[in-house]
Amino acid sequence: METVIHIQELQHKAEWRYVLFYDYSITLNNLMRNLPNATYSATHKTWHFPLNEESKTMLQNLAKQYPHILLKKKVQPPTPLLDKAMHKTVVDTVKQPKALSSQHLQKLADFKKWMHSKRYSQSSIDTYSEALKIFWLYFETKEVNAITNDDVIEFNNDYILKNNLSASYQNQVVNAIKLFYRTQYDKLLNPDVVHRPRREHKLPNVLSKEEIKLILQAHGNIKHKTMLSLIYSCGLRCGELINLKIGDIDSKRKLVLIKQSKGKKDRIAPLSEKILELLREYYKAYKPKLFLFEGQNGNGKYDERSLQNVLKQSLTKCHINKSVTLHWLRHSYATHLLEAGTDLRYIQEILGHSSSRTTEIYTHVSTKSLQNIVSPFDSL
Repeated sequence: METVIHIQELQHKAEWRYVLFYDYSITLNNLMRNLPNATYSATHKTWHFPLNEESKTMLQNLAKQYPHILLKKKVQPPTPLLDKAMHKTVVDTVKQPKALSSQHLQKLADFKKWMHSKRYSQSSIDTYSEALKIFWLYFETKEVNAITNDDVIEFNNDYILKNNLSASYQNQVVNAIKLFYRTQYDKLLNPDVVHRPRREHKLPNVLSKEEIKLILQAHGNIKHKTMLSLIYSCGLRCGELINLKIGDIDSKRKLVLIKQSKGKKDRIAPLSEKILELLREYYKAYKPKLFLFEGQNGNGKYDERSLQNVLKQSLTKCHINKSVTLHWLRHSYATHLLEAGTDLRYIQEILGHSSSRTTEIYTHVSTKSLQNIVSPFDSL
């Protein structure tokens, strides 16, 4: 199945932009987020890019890298957008898309049903389905049950590496392929034969306490301030925060219950007296009904993309030019706990890590011990 992205040139704040329209997809949205100079409009639920040759080439390469993506010109936007400007010429259609056969589509549908029955998260289902779709489109003339380890190796070399796609994406595709053939065909692809990228050892991004304070105090809106403060003060993931319900806050025991988070696990995190006071102030002002943080007019839980925009506004107000994400607040919380002398085992429980090795990465970014090291340069 192809994914059609309509592109239109519109004016926003006296600047012309490429504006993209497409049916919402978690995988596609994550792809857009990682493109250079991508800006998200929370109001209009779409991404836009500077109108220049660099963006045009980048979008054309996007369609070349992903066989199922088709770029088309958009004559009229679905709703008045940005500055309601007149549209100009648009990016031409790059190529005709390939389509999965009826056999592939049926197998993909069966695989989705199996993942649903096993209670995989919707995000995992979307990611695995999208990876399988791209893999099968590459071997469009090959039957589903004729795929071999050699095909996976060829796909890695001639598609993923050739197009300079990320190591994490390569792992996603390999995981999706192995899971599908193990569960649907009882055919286990040999992991020793299938090429995987070397594991990357990246350090978590950490902010100083001074930077955290600036970010949390940047908003005058009590709701925005409380959301960012709760993420940092409890080490929450973005999805964990927006899924919190009023009953998950235990003010008497000073705990927050995080239900069915990553790995389908429940856990608890301590609430400081300071964050409890902020939560009480927020509750009096907004009086949420079900979810702790609800969308406009109380329509369900708060939108994840809007929360990311809240952080972006904070960064602008306090003039922090780093590419900070909401997950940086979680990393900073863990690192600051470690620097304050908290045992790694407690940090592991609070963050919900299955393995202590995951938590140990924060020892590499803690400055507590490093600050005690005297450089030989100082004694010259």
